Amino acid sequence: MKFVIQRVTEASVKVDGKVTGAIEKGFMVLIGIAEEDTYEDADKYVKKLINLRIFSDENDKMNLSLKDVGGQLLMISQFTLCGNCKKGNRPSFTGAKAPLEAEKMYEYIVEKAREEIDVVETGIFGADMKVSLVNDGPVTIIMENL
Repeated sequence: MKFVIQRVTEASVKVDGKVTGAIEKGFMVLIGIAEEDTYEDADKYVKKLINLRIFSDENDKMNLSLKDVGGQLLMISQFTLCGNCKKGNRPSFTGAKAPLEAEKMYEYIVEKAREEIDVVETGIFGADMKVSLVNDGPVTIIMENL
């Protein structure tokens, strides 16, 4: 599993020209689910995401979590995060979980996040999405191999 987390002042996702999700201050998270990933992994990733302290405190130190600042989440499925570029110039995506199973796990991840965070927006699984964001900092964290 891989989460690419960007601290944002705003972010949105469109499908067919229509906004399916939009947030203000918070995290835009790209989620890649690999074949070997389990629901236990998903639980660990969501817990770490919710408690990740990358917002600035009163001393301008990254010391506050999403919950501490009342932040929002935009969660986007992205199987291409599981791409393997070791051979040739065309990535292989065989390491990504099969779409039906990946969609179930993605929905599980979103529901787990909604148990902790008031505003959790999403894209549409498997759709051609257009994502816009204003990266705050910029701060980008890649979470993998937990």
